[in-house]
Amino acid sequence: MQLEIQKFYYTPEEYLDIEEKAEYKSEYRDGEIVPMTGGTTNHNKIALNLAASLKIALRRKNYDVYIGDVRLWIPRYRQHTYPDVMVIEGQPIYTGTSTTTVMNPMLIAEVLSKSTKNYDQGDKFLYYRSIPEFKEYILIDQYQYHVMQYVKTAESQWLFTELEHESAILSLQTIDFQIELRDLYEQVNFAENNED
Repeated sequence: MQLEIQKFYYTPEEYLDIEEKAEYKSEYRDGEIVPMTGGTTNHNKIALNLAASLKIALRRKNYDVYIGDVRLWIPRYRQHTYPDVMVIEGQPIYTGTSTTTVMNPMLIAEVLSKSTKNYDQGDKFLYYRSIPEFKEYILIDQYQYHVMQYVKTAESQWLFTELEHESAILSLQTIDFQIELRDLYEQVNFAENNED
């Protein structure tokens, strides 16, 4: 006997209406609503360490730093997602009249989990690259000192840099900002990583 699974298709507008009333966050992937998994304390510490350091370094400059509660709309691929950290130069470009969804980050950082790392490095990076303002992508492993940095050098060309020890320095190329991995991973206890 074959089990038939019913799949629903949602418009972006239906998704936003559902998301506004939901008790938990979900992403929208071209008609499909995908519930987001909960983050670990280490995931949260890393994202907060990066966002706080960026916020301090960019004070009184023409940049805004956003963390995981601000939604990103990627029109070319019909994706709504919640990046861990985003930086926007100048004014955010919103969708509609709401200030909950932006479209123009120049930098995105994702803290990798076991359940999302392949998506974050693959399809999600493809979707992000369709954003005209997007120039730098930072992927941070939460289970060990390991950061992958992609910097747009020309149309359809990206330079890859990998950092793998606590004294390594992440130097952003699109913003005047540096952080040692030991500071990025401050208070992270790798022994606590029992997530999915």
